[in-house]
Amino acid sequence: MEIRRCTAADFDAVVSLLRQLWPEKALNRESLRRVFDRALRSEAQCYLCAVEDGRVVGFCSMTLINSLWVEAPLAYLNELVVAEDSRGRGIGSQLMNAMTELARQQGAKQVELDSAFHRKAAHRFYERGGFESRAYVFSRPLQ
Repeated sequence: MEIRRCTAADFDAVVSLLRQLWPEKALNRESLRRVFDRALRSEAQCYLCAVEDGRVVGFCSMTLINSLWVEAPLAYLNELVVAEDSRGRGIGSQLMNAMTELARQQGAKQVELDSAFHRKAAHRFYERGGFESRAYVFSRPLQ
C-alpha cells in the first residue's frame, strides 16, 4: 500500500469515499470538483490518498490554520475515510500518521479534528491515536 498526495485524477475515487463517509448527504459533483481542485493548488491544504493495487482505498485532508490559540500553525484534519471493504487493516492510522508528519514538517504544533456524536468507533480510533475531546463544534450555515 502507498500513501501519496492526491492528484486531479483521484477525484472520482475520492467522491466515492466521501459517499461512504456521508451516506445521507447529497453531494454536488460540480461544487466538490471546484473545492477539490482549489485545495490541490493551495499551500494551506493537503490531500492524501491511500492506494492499494491501483485503487484509492483511503483519503485524508488537512488545512493549516494560523492559530493564535496554539501560537503557531494548527493542522485541522477535515476528512479521514477508508473504504468500507478495507477498514480494520491500519490504513486510517497510516493516513493519519502521514498527515501528522506533513503537518509537523510545515511547522504545525497541534492537530485537531471534529467527529459527529454518533461516530463512536471513530472516536475510539482517534483516542487510540492520542487525541482527546476538548470542545464542542458549533456551526451555522451562511445561506
